[in-house]
Amino acid sequence: MARRKVKLCYIANDSTRKVTFKKRKMGLLKKVSELSTLCGIDACAIVYSPYENQPDVWPSHHGVQRIVSQFKRMPEMEQSKRMVDQDSFLRQRIMKSNDQLIKQMKDNKEQEMIALMFETLVGRSLHPLGMMDLNDLGWTIEQYLKDIYKYQSDTNNRMAMVAGSSSSSTVAAAAALLAPTPPPLAPAPNHGVMRTVGESSQAAASSSGGIDQMEKQPWFMNLMSPEASFNGDDLMLPFRDTCHTPHQSNNFLP
Repeated sequence: MARRKVKLCYIANDSTRKVTFKKRKMGLLKKVSELSTLCGIDACAIVYSPYENQPDVWPSHHGVQRIVSQFKRMPEMEQSKRMVDQDSFLRQRIMKSNDQLIKQMKDNKEQEMIALMFETLVGRSLHPLGMMDLNDLGWTIEQYLKDIYKYQSDTNNRMAMVAGSSSSSTVAAAAALLAPTPPPLAPAPNHGVMRTVGESSQAAASSSGGIDQMEKQPWFMNLMSPEASFNGDDLMLPFRDTCHTPHQSNNFLP
């Protein structure tokens, strides 16, 4: 047989009430035992009944006396800190139920104003509404506008951050492209090897700092003179020792 919810009220039938008492008493003692074992706390139970002369105790008479004595040694404020009777328990439940009711009424009113706000967007008239409803509707619209402005501001901030990071990458790439190319390394000195005018010009430009330094050379000025006449053999330049050593005989020279 499936379990069903039992109505919490006094059982008028004597036999049914007695059976229910025995079942619930065993269940209560079992729960106290589980609570003490699982949580490691001192707990005891004393159950009086009209069906027995002696009360039922758990875990034992000695254990109950020890826990009761420990409880009596506590300060009076600590003893009654969480102690309630039937009246105080009912008052607490009533206050809790009232708080839940007020919260639920507030949620229902908010949902009603949200639905009314969307209905006004499609042409519903506001004339039948009272002053309280209009105030609630205005408050709901203000809350929605605040949420919209906050979302718009967050979106703009994210877009600005993305644009700033992309512009930083573009500036870094442009700076890398516009960075000056390092000058080429100077060629190694060539001892005793003849160089043509083009090769000598390139070597002079690399070692002396470019065309300006090359134009200062006497042979270059003579070569660029309008009176100069030369043929292919005249393109040979005089041999110079770049290491500043005394001239030595060279088989390549006439």
